[in-house]
Amino acid sequence: MTKSISVVINTLNEEKNIANAIRSVAWADEILICDMFSDDKTVEVAKKFGAKVIFHKRVNFVEPARNFAISKASNKWILVLDSDEQIPNSLKNRLIEIADKFKEIDFVRIPRKNLIFNKWMRASQWWPDYNIRFFKKGKVKWSDKIHRPPGTSGEGIDLEADEQWAIIHHNYQTISQFIVRMNRYTQIEAEELRRQGYEFIWQDLLEKPLNEFLSRFFVSKGYKDGIHGLSACLLQAFSFLVVYLKLWELNSFKEQPIDLSMLEKEKVKMGFAINYWIKQSKLSKNPLKRFFQKIKS
Repeated sequence: MTKSISVVINTLNEEKNIANAIRSVAWADEILICDMFSDDKTVEVAKKFGAKVIFHKRVNFVEPARNFAISKASNKWILVLDSDEQIPNSLKNRLIEIADKFKEIDFVRIPRKNLIFNKWMRASQWWPDYNIRFFKKGKVKWSDKIHRPPGTSGEGIDLEADEQWAIIHHNYQTISQFIVRMNRYTQIEAEELRRQGYEFIWQDLLEKPLNEFLSRFFVSKGYKDGIHGLSACLLQAFSFLVVYLKLWELNSFKEQPIDLSMLEKEKVKMGFAINYWIKQSKLSKNPLKRFFQKIKS
């Protein structure tokens, strides 16, 4: 059976995670670690487990280094993995089958099983969390902007949203980890908004976080994940608040007038949105309803 599969993993100070990631893809023809000059033992551990190591200068987000690593891979098929991810045997077998038998397929969207604060998140936009991670070389390329889906050519398929076909992603394990990543990502996102010419207004500080929370907690039924869902949705909303505060900072904290009548209008809009989604989600018997009713009163 000919697989012709290269696994590409980009790393920066991932000595705690990289061994498990490599073990999960030990079946591949090539494991290529693209390291951004880690300060810990990432490279040493990777070599110990038989991976080939190349280097890329440090960048603020992974996409440019990912494209570089893919260009250095030797095989026809590429599997992109993060250092905090693992491939279960069931998914391994499915990917090998696709590479061997489905000649017309050029790329595959794979669901991810996100583990956040020790829980598999099945709502809140965390599942099935499809990502293009398996593809023929030359058919997929990432943007030079953060958190953008890659460009593709050819024919693609989605694997079923089933746990057995999912990448296992050990996502946020602590609140501190979330905050550290958030601080880095929000700075990049704020700078990108500024380059795009986005004009900050103070209402962004209320509307953007609220919309993010409502879309995750109600539209995407984050409440089904219990306190884990509530916490993750609040943290994601907080990250939106920080993005727009940093955008304000980039504008030298320019003064904008706010009066009580304008705040009243924002309160009405927020209350209407919250009430609408409580009713839509049919949470009449849920104790969280009382919490949101207090917000809008």
